[in-house]
Amino acid sequence: MTLKNSTPEYLKQCRHALHEQQTKSLAETENWSHVDKQQVHIDWDLLYKELAPLVDDSLPTSPQVQALMSRHYSIAVRFYSPTQEAYIGLGLFYQDNPDMKAYHNAFHPLMVDFLGEAIFVFAQRNL
Repeated sequence: MTLKNSTPEYLKQCRHALHEQQTKSLAETENWSHVDKQQVHIDWDLLYKELAPLVDDSLPTSPQVQALMSRHYSIAVRFYSPTQEAYIGLGLFYQDNPDMKAYHNAFHPLMVDFLGEAIFVFAQRNL
């Protein structure tokens, strides 16, 4: 199964899980005050610069891409520990939110869709 062929109901569950977990985490951590947000942005920037050259010639399932998704997840858990559905929801959020889509696609025009699929694979295999 891939993100693209997931049912609308499952994708709705993933979006809901992300919203629920982020809302709870924000409330419990005073808007993620424990996170060094500047470092997070630096780390994601470096990661996306490594991922961008792989978008055209690699599959989201490739070991190299999945190693980068492991790093992506390790950055995400600085905020909270998302469940499988919430982590998939994060990839959907990148696609749904115009600012996030523009940010990610600035690294590569197909980044947000590729990243969503790679996150989906990582979550299915590891969470």
